[in-house]
Amino acid sequence: MIIQIKVPTLPESISDATLISWQKEIGAPIIKGESLIDLETDKVVMEVPAPESGHLTHIFKENGATVTGGEILATFESITHTKISNTIEANKKHKYSESSELSPAIRRIVLEKQLNIKQIKGTGKHGHLTMQDIQDHLKKDDHRTETKTPITTRLNNDEVSANSHETRPQKRVAMSRLRAKIAERLLQTQQHSATLTTFNEINMASVIAIRNEYKSHFQNQYGVKLGFMSFFIKAATEALKQYPIINASVDNNDIIYHGFYDIGVAVSSPRGLIVPVLRDTDQLNFAQIEKEIATFAQQASDGTIAYEDLIGGTFTVTNGGTYGSLLSTPLLNPPQSAILGMHTIKEQAVIEKGEIVIRPMMNVALSYNHCLIDGRDAVLFLKAIIANLETPEKLLLNL
Repeated sequence: MIIQIKVPTLPESISDATLISWQKEIGAPIIKGESLIDLETDKVVMEVPAPESGHLTHIFKENGATVTGGEILATFESITHTKISNTIEANKKHKYSESSELSPAIRRIVLEKQLNIKQIKGTGKHGHLTMQDIQDHLKKDDHRTETKTPITTRLNNDEVSANSHETRPQKRVAMSRLRAKIAERLLQTQQHSATLTTFNEINMASVIAIRNEYKSHFQNQYGVKLGFMSFFIKAATEALKQYPIINASVDNNDIIYHGFYDIGVAVSSPRGLIVPVLRDTDQLNFAQIEKEIATFAQQASDGTIAYEDLIGGTFTVTNGGTYGSLLSTPLLNPPQSAILGMHTIKEQAVIEKGEIVIRPMMNVALSYNHCLIDGRDAVLFLKAIIANLETPEKLLLNL
């Protein structure tokens, strides 16, 4: 039976996708569920699996093509599973078999970096390659390049400018859809909102004391580390209840007040920065928040995060302190109206009751859309977060 292979239905906010790569060639034996194609949207990389066991008969769209939901990509002939299994056993050395076992995100990087996966040792289950294996290999490769090999000897002819030479190398590569979307959204934010940022600082001594006292017990009981982010999520949630305008958004000439608290957490991934969303944070405890964040971080690294986890959100928290940032002005994540920026903790001299003392201080920044939010509300909202974090017992007791 001949089956049409089509682009899956895309969410309303995504108009098209890019065909990254075919994982099977025409005539290659395929078992039901095996990956046929990797598609990349501006949010996720997705696989199109084989609907039945069989093989491809025609391919209508090549790598790099832009496709839309429901568009026909290929035709597929189904064959009995037993017959296909026997064919695969006889063709174990088929050149597509190795790459088809990789996750979509790993395959994307392998293609972009033109890596030879046979040279990379897999540390995953049954020796499969993990994202960490790829990242470790790239770090080693970069080091070897810096110390031994001119970069131009490793670039393809079409990547090197005609005017470049060994002492002044350069290359041109296409933006990934995610990077292009990030650029587009940042420009939209600048053009369609009046963004201001207010700054303050937090004495983190109380949070650090609680964390140090209970982190071992917390990890033993819940199987996840107690980080600073859960404190900030809870503090922000309580402050949003006090200042609902911060949790609102603008829709043309209307203000939408959200009666729920869905907070995005900025997470770094191999493809770029993504913002998965914690739903109903007012109903989550510290352990649930930390578990969800850990899951999102792993999925972001593996490229397996679901599109549904990246949409919506009424507020965002980003932590530049992870990379040592002392101060920054975070940009809005539209249509949200505000974003909180955390930064690195540093011991500083502060004055308390007329005396100079050393305290662990963190700078925080709240960027907000001044079209909707007045400066007074922004400042008071940030001060409410600070109060919650400097007396974290209230968060723990729901006071």
